[in-house]
Parts: sequence; C-alpha cells; structure tokens
Amino acid sequence: MAKPVTADPWSTVVGQPDAVRRLTEAAGSPVPAYLFVGPPGSGKRKAAAVFAAELLAAADPARAESHRARAVGEEHPDLAVIDPAGNQLRREEEAEWIVTEASRSPVETGRKVLVVDRFHTATPAAAAALLKTVEEPPGPSIFVLLAEEVPPEHATIASRCTRVDFAAVSDEAVAAALQAEGLAPADAAMAARAAAGNLDRARILARDDRVAARHETWRSIPERLDGAGATVAVIVDEVRAMVAEALEPLTARHREELAELEQREELLGTRGSGRARMEARHRREARQFRTEELRFGLATLASRYRPRTGSLDPARLRAVDRLRRTYRDLIRNPNEALAFQALLLDLPPLPPEAPGGDGEPS
Repeated sequence: MAKPVTADPWSTVVGQPDAVRRLTEAAGSPVPAYLFVGPPGSGKRKAAAVFAAELLAAADPARAESHRARAVGEEHPDLAVIDPAGNQLRREEEAEWIVTEASRSPVETGRKVLVVDRFHTATPAAAAALLKTVEEPPGPSIFVLLAEEVPPEHATIASRCTRVDFAAVSDEAVAAALQAEGLAPADAAMAARAAAGNLDRARILARDDRVAARHETWRSIPERLDGAGATVAVIVDEVRAMVAEALEPLTARHREELAELEQREELLGTRGSGRARMEARHRREARQFRTEELRFGLATLASRYRPRTGSLDPARLRAVDRLRRTYRDLIRNPNEALAFQALLLDLPPLPPEAPGGDGEPS
C-alpha cells in the first residue's frame, strides 16, 4: 500500500533548490526527455520519483493525491523504473525492454513516465538503441534518465534531453536532514562529514556508532609511520578490517530487505519477485559503499598532510597528490592491500597533532 505523501513532496529532495525549482516549473509543461546528472546520493532518484508523481497528478487532477502517493513510492502502474541488473545497461537485457515499455499505453492517467537509473553505464549499443525512442517517445511517454556523468559516447542522446544538474549535497544540508530524522546534532555532523555529500551514505552511517572511531584511526596513521614495512603491514590490516566493519550497517539493511522479500514470496510466490535484481543491487551498493569508505579515509589522511595556510611544504604537497592518485587507482580495482602498502611506504611520517586536531605538532 502506498504511503501518504508529505504536504510538499519536494521537501524530500534535500539540498537541491535549483533542481527542484526547475522541475517544479517543468511539471506543468514537460518536454519528452530529461537527463538528471549528479553524484551518488545527490537525490536524483528521489527527485525523479517526485517529478513523475507531479507529472501523473497533472494528467489526472481528479485523483492527483492517489497518483502522487503511489508514484513517490515507485508503485504507480504508469511509472516504470528501470535499474540495470548488472554493472552496465545493455541493449539485450534492458534497452530493448525499455523501448517496448515506452510503446505501451498508460493504465490510469493518460501519461507514462520512464525513469532509467544509472544511464551513464549504458553500452554504446544500448544508447544507440534508445536514441530514437528518447528523441521521439511514442504517445504520451516521458523519459527521465539518471546519470552520474555524461560519457562522450552518450553526447548525442544527452543532446536530446533537457539536462538538470544535481550537486553533492552540502554537509550542512545533510546534517540538517539527519537531525530532522531524529539524529543528535553531533552525530549528524560527523555522519555528514564522512558521507562527503552523499545523503544515502549519511543515512547508513547514522546507524553506525563507530564512524568517529574510524575517523580518528585514519587521522592517527601519519604519526605511526616509521618507514618500516612491518609497521605498514599492520596498519594496512587494520584499515581493511575497518572498511569491512563499516559495511555492517548496510549489510544489516540488505538482510532486512531480503527478509521482507521472502515474506512477499511466501504470500505471492517467487515469480516476478525481483530477487535477482535485488541481489545485484545489493552487490553494487556494497561495492559503492566500500569505495566511498576508502574515499573518506583517504580524504581524512589528506587533511593531515594538506599544507598549513601560507605554507608550500613540497613533502606535504607530494603526499596529497599521492593520496589522490591512490584513490583513482583503487577505483580501477587493483590489489587493495598492495596499493595501500605502497601508499603508506611513500607517505612521510608526521608529528602528533596538538589537542583540538588542527594538524599542528604538539
């Protein structure tokens, strides 16, 4: 059953006033295709659901609230949300189905909205297969493509869409959202800093009472370095254990989702339950969360090495650059342990921080 919507459903799209303003204006006179571009956790998918809700409500004003409630929860028959099952959106698996779905008539409202998540992963063949349909959707269909970036090979299809940009959510906006959901101010601020503009990640970190401890462990690494391989090996083992520990709240949420799915399967059967897609999504979310946790750690280390105001310490500048390069390398999935060992052997040791953690030696 669909949940009732808030008085202003756009209020659930946190920290994106420009995007909300544009979409609010667009809902009254939409174009055939939109492209939402922004980093993970910036609220693109939530905005797409609210936008779809407004589009469907406008198409049938007499039952507007019913349409809004179901569309915001992605449960409306005239809203199709396509989430690629694998690491890429492929022609055979998804693109051809999207073209077919776009050609089907709406069930209730006289309008159909198709939201395609992770469009940046579309293969060139999939993008080519979708181009004509996105450019000239059949009947009353409206496309909303969600992407973290626009690769060069997607430039043609992107040019057929109205682009709406989503920035990383500010720490202040993330913290305010978490406090509104009941988190204490200090905990909300810590989760916001660790999430680096990703509200979805911040909500997971809000359930994790070890965030502050991991932050302090990362900050302590430079003063533990002594140039010895044995020391580095110990630190690398600790780091990898911390990253695994950080995944526990997400893993717990995944267990809850699977338990709910199993209950539905017992009542309705397994056919069409979406188990395979859910499990694939869980694997993607775990990989993404691990990547974000490493970014959090490396950014914390970089904050220790960043030159002080007015200083151009070459050793510190080299260390910050080395940390950036390591993060880029880790995104490409090399051997994680070896990458961290090489990094820590390259980083210079630092004296302990003064009380207050300002990076000055004590």
